[in-house]
Amino acid sequence: MSGWDDLEAIELPDIRDANQQRDDTDRLMLRVLGTEDGMKLLAWMRAMYVDVPIAVPGTDPSHAFYADGQRSVVRDIMARIRRARNL
Repeated sequence: MSGWDDLEAIELPDIRDANQQRDDTDRLMLRVLGTEDGMKLLAWMRAMYVDVPIAVPGTDPSHAFYADGQRSVVRDIMARIRRARNL
């Protein structure tokens, strides 16, 4: 095979599979962290990683990138829980 035959032979992934995986992960986050203890843990993670300054004067600038990464993970978890509640 060569040319267009090669391109037409490629099977594209079904986007519904990706959406289902995302929804499954969202529901998992809600089941695990939607409990009373899970909400306490999420509140602690938010206080430790989200509700703090990213950059502190006098620290290495790379600390801001590290802190922003931590913040992004916690915000992703929070967004997934919110999305799962609306499924």
